[in-house]
Amino acid sequence: MAFTPPTAGGRLLSRPLALLASLAIAGGICFAPMSPASATPEASDTSKVIKVATNATIDTFNPFISIYATPTGINRMVYENLVQYSAEDSSDTEGLAEKWETSSDGKTWTFHLRPGMKWSDGEPITAKDPKWTYEQMMNNEVMGSANGSLVSNFDTVETPDDTTLVITMKEPQASNPGVEIPVVPEHVWSKLDDPGKHENNKDVVGSGPYTLKSYKPSQSVELTANPNFWRGAPKVDGIQYIYYKNTDAQVQALRAGEVDIVSKLTPAQFKALEGQDGITTNSGKGRRFTGLGLNSGAESKDGKPMGDGHPVLKDVAVRTAIRQAIDTETMMAKVLDGHGTLATSFIPAVFPKWHLDDTSVLKGYDPEAANKMLDEAGYKRGDDGIRLDKQGKPIKLRLLGTSDEPDEQQMADFIGPWLKEVGIDTAVEMTDGDTVSVDSTMGNYDMYFTAWGVGADPDFQLGINTCDSRPDEKGEGATSMDNWCDPEFDKLYNQQHAELDPEKRSQLVKEAQKVHYAATPSIDFWYKDSLEAYRSDRFTNLTKQPIEGGVITEQSGYWSFYGATPVDETKTAADADSGMSVGLWIGVGIAVAAGIVGAVIFARSRKTADERE
Repeated sequence: MAFTPPTAGGRLLSRPLALLASLAIAGGICFAPMSPASATPEASDTSKVIKVATNATIDTFNPFISIYATPTGINRMVYENLVQYSAEDSSDTEGLAEKWETSSDGKTWTFHLRPGMKWSDGEPITAKDPKWTYEQMMNNEVMGSANGSLVSNFDTVETPDDTTLVITMKEPQASNPGVEIPVVPEHVWSKLDDPGKHENNKDVVGSGPYTLKSYKPSQSVELTANPNFWRGAPKVDGIQYIYYKNTDAQVQALRAGEVDIVSKLTPAQFKALEGQDGITTNSGKGRRFTGLGLNSGAESKDGKPMGDGHPVLKDVAVRTAIRQAIDTETMMAKVLDGHGTLATSFIPAVFPKWHLDDTSVLKGYDPEAANKMLDEAGYKRGDDGIRLDKQGKPIKLRLLGTSDEPDEQQMADFIGPWLKEVGIDTAVEMTDGDTVSVDSTMGNYDMYFTAWGVGADPDFQLGINTCDSRPDEKGEGATSMDNWCDPEFDKLYNQQHAELDPEKRSQLVKEAQKVHYAATPSIDFWYKDSLEAYRSDRFTNLTKQPIEGGVITEQSGYWSFYGATPVDETKTAADADSGMSVGLWIGVGIAVAAGIVGAVIFARSRKTADERE
């Protein structure tokens, strides 16, 4: 559920401007263009360090405010959650808590932490750590920037003893409140003068399988194995993210053995790597949607106008016409070469329980209907065929994209001519991902390409579409997916949030998506498959999530990198040649082991949804 900056991928798309600027200035965070491959950092023990090629944008490693995909993914390996998403099917499984139960009314959640756990610096992990973490997010708006919606229903957090945490909700809650929030060490963070500005990019104390050792902007991120991880230390010494200018350079580095994993491959690159000696490719079903954000009239949380969006986009008829003017199926075939699934709404098809599957409400490609809708709405064509707005000016909409994202340039090439067919002119503006992120947060756009990773439970993604998710006038505070507000949607969100019956909750989630679809504050194009490849002659046991047809990178967890094993430590050379198949079977072994351990986990006292983000 991290926003993918149009250039990379991740939890949302908005990044508070003032906060971003202050971090960049105060923390020296560099958002300069990617360094060339020659910027490869000094190698550590290359025999047991997994090298990952990247060109990702890093906002910060502070888990309270980071919203980008790569730092969010790294933090998942550094900080264990109270409750983790499983590798098998992303259902709830053990994290810091080995068991939990809920009251019959869904208002009291009691978690039991595993005794004897330690932070990477040897200090004990106690219930006071999640209590401090959650209360920071509850009481400090900046500390709730990334995940504040996940604690919005928390009333109190109590610790009867060192291994018990009791969360009392304001209203009944269906989703497990222990997922997706990185728990930080109180003994480190409580000593910081301003934890909201902490860069957290060197010698980090963590509880996950790895800890963050160092970060060199636009060059590298280095993680080391945590020997105190409660599941046991990883079999590799660490992970090294190395920056390359683009995926072409990353592919060459993989072939040359300079890196071990590449992701976000284009279909052509993926095909070129298939069958290569020592390399295994994987096309995993993605949990990310790609779409087009439309400025339906951005406002702050207090209802004050923000940004410079074109007034014509406040008209739902225009937004709907844009949807019907775009031939998404053709565009996906050209851009993804079949490696994706057409979207219905913002919950991907890999989560069928929540995915909008009522095709009767969907509006397909129909330029004739789009033209008719614009005619009836009173937007007449000028002499040049471009329609005029209500002030008599030609309608020309800015289309904002990220310059180093090839897919977005291709999509822009298709969308411009299609919109012109219905009388809407466009001006494509390609820039860097941070600029797109800030402009979209502040409402300074007409249309922009957006992408979000979605978790197994829909609560977070629904929550960032509510009226309360909008930021303040400075772009600070909460995070909104579409700068959109609809009381009807909010009502459905609150109903599903408290609904304890899984089937009824599923229907409420789908009804909420229908409201969003009809309002069209954004248009979801597709759920892109994750095209990735790795050196199977060097590492094996890279567990996918989900195990069946899932992804290696961009997981909602740490499974692939935690399970990774150097080939020379496996029993036979045949293990290396079998690549992912071996990883899969060992992953199944892990699943079985987890199931045995799970036998001691308390069954939840109510039968709510069995899958969480």
